[in-house]
Amino acid sequence: MAISDWPVGERPRERLLAHGPAALSDAELLAIYLRIGVRGKSAVDLARDVLNRFDGRLDALARASLKELASISGIGQAKAAQLKASFELARRALSQEMAQRDTLASPGKVRDWLRLHLAVRPQEVFMALWLDTQNHLLKAEELFIGTLTQTAVYPREVVKAALGHNAAAVILAHNHPSGIAEPSTADELLTRNLRDALALVDVRLLDHFIVAGNAPPLSFAECGLL
Repeated sequence: MAISDWPVGERPRERLLAHGPAALSDAELLAIYLRIGVRGKSAVDLARDVLNRFDGRLDALARASLKELASISGIGQAKAAQLKASFELARRALSQEMAQRDTLASPGKVRDWLRLHLAVRPQEVFMALWLDTQNHLLKAEELFIGTLTQTAVYPREVVKAALGHNAAAVILAHNHPSGIAEPSTADELLTRNLRDALALVDVRLLDHFIVAGNAPPLSFAECGLL
C-alpha cells in the first residue's frame, strides 16, 4: 500500500509536521527523504530495507560508498549522491557547532570531534587542530591526504603551517581506514620527529590521535608515546 493511502495521522511527513522529527523512527525519516518506494513497497518499506542492509545502523549507512548505496534496489546513483550529500552536510554542521562551542581542551571532546570528522573517510587523512594559548581552536586543517593504507607527512610543512596560524599548540590526528587503531612504528617515529620540530618554534604538541572506525580514538599522550 502506498503511503498516500495510509491514514493521514500515520504518514511520516504529516507526523513530522505535527510532532517534529524526533517523533519519527529512523525508517520514517529516511522514507521522507526517499519520497517514493518501488513496486510492491512503500517508501517506508524501502527505507527499512536500506537500514537492514546496514544492520539498522545509521553510522554504517553514512560510511557506505556511493557505489554501495547505488547498488541497493530502489536507490540508484541519484538518490545515492543525495544521501551522501545530506550526511556530509550534517557532519559539517555538527563539526562546526562543536568547534565553536568547545575549546577542545579535554581528550573526550577532542575524541568526539575527530571521530566525527575522520571516521568515515575512506583514505588516510593527516590533520592538525591549531590552538591558541588558551587551547581555543584557531583552525582545523587537513594537511595531507593519502591512500587507503598510508599518508606521506612532511615535518617542514607542518612547522610552516604552525607558523602561518601563529599557533601556540597543536593536536595532531590521522585515521586508519582499516579500523585498527594500533600505532605503527612509523607512527611513533613520526610523532617524535614532529614534536621535536615543533618545539624548535615554541609550538607544543599536546597529543596525537589515531581514529579507527567507531572505537574511541587512541591518544598517544595517554599511551605514554609523546
